[in-house]
Amino acid sequence: MIRQNNEHGSVRVSSGVYTDIAGTAASNCFGVKGMAARSVSDGLYHLLRKESMAKGVKVEFHDDDTISIDLHIMVDNGVNLTAVGASIIEEVRYVVTKCTGTEVRAVNVYIDSMMIG
Repeated sequence: MIRQNNEHGSVRVSSGVYTDIAGTAASNCFGVKGMAARSVSDGLYHLLRKESMAKGVKVEFHDDDTISIDLHIMVDNGVNLTAVGASIIEEVRYVVTKCTGTEVRAVNVYIDSMMIG
């Protein structure tokens, strides 16, 4: 949780806010099928529904009031993985900073699976 102070008081932003914003921003990028989560029972990656998208996002808080974000995603078949990854990094960094005012130290994108069809 990050606390931001100003002359009117303070605001605390929980990790759930960051995971929702980052997951939505990443999912809206071209070539992204959705967020992914690994199943404990079968070891396979599964596409997450919109309401449980946060399971594919991990936020780490740092002492200097910055955050790092890890995203586990599924992409469409035939997309340029480098371009998709770069697009996600830029979009998530921009949207999270714009919406919360928090500096994003790093965005790490893990492409866990590719959807065919």
